[in-house]
Amino acid sequence: MKSHRGLAFAIVLASVMCMAVTSAAAQGYPVKPVRVLIASSAGSNPDTVTRAIAGDLSRVWGQQVVVDNRAGAGGNIGAEIAARAPADGYSLFMAHTNHTINASLYRKLTYDLASDFVPISLVALSPFVATVHPSVPVRSLRDLIALARSRPGDLTYASAGTGSGTFFCAEYFNGMAGVKMLHVAYKGGGPALTAIVSGETSVYFTPIATGMPHVRAGKLRALGVTSAKRLPETPDLPAIAETLPGYEMQSWAGMMAPTKTPQPIIDSVHKTIVVVLAMPDVRKRMSELGYIVVGGGPDALAAHIRTETERYAKLIRQIGLPQQ
Repeated sequence: MKSHRGLAFAIVLASVMCMAVTSAAAQGYPVKPVRVLIASSAGSNPDTVTRAIAGDLSRVWGQQVVVDNRAGAGGNIGAEIAARAPADGYSLFMAHTNHTINASLYRKLTYDLASDFVPISLVALSPFVATVHPSVPVRSLRDLIALARSRPGDLTYASAGTGSGTFFCAEYFNGMAGVKMLHVAYKGGGPALTAIVSGETSVYFTPIATGMPHVRAGKLRALGVTSAKRLPETPDLPAIAETLPGYEMQSWAGMMAPTKTPQPIIDSVHKTIVVVLAMPDVRKRMSELGYIVVGGGPDALAAHIRTETERYAKLIRQIGLPQQ
């Protein structure tokens, strides 16, 4: 009996000590540089979002925020590295759209977004812009649909690769508009953008941050944004949903951490992100880059991941895209 009581006391004492250590660690967090892993290359949407807030996170924390790009395999390499990182709050992960796509696109993944990570904050959304090369004789989405219907399989659309956000934007458009534009896949957003600007392809659903400078320079013609409504920064540019009701496709970026990261640290990181995203200069900076600031908490990010995973699973089935 005494041995059982001793064991029970030891377990309770260990639990209390663990909670105390965790709480103390959270109160002093961070005491060293914080690494944010990004599973994409420099200049990508999640990279741009992370760098837009990294400096201010660093100033609030008083510690350096190191942006660590680990691109490859559609975001799977970086996600696996992040999932295996120490769960101490010093290795965070900026998850993004590809990770909800990959859940259905790949037969087997070495990580699970739901079980290997804990959500912290849905940081931002980023719409795409439907653009055409100026040589394409259309001025509106209705014009594009009419042209595509009159020339089935003739118009080409560029993408950053099969299974990318730019690919799904166009395929979703194909399905809703009842047209068939021919897919031309490139190895990344940079080559795809170069192709549409040079006139190598006809249509490209470009990330707004990288595409709008070319629109303003007259090198591309913008027809509509993929957000549900028009954006304040481009009030004259219609939402595609005005022509195709229900159309909405946006990339997202959300901060996560390896599972078993102490809850007090998760709470601390979330609160800091909310503070940073409320800063007028940060909001202005992100708005100018074409991002919609969200700042939602763990529950909002978890719900968004579930919704997007289901959306892409359905779209992949409709397209008949084979698993990799």
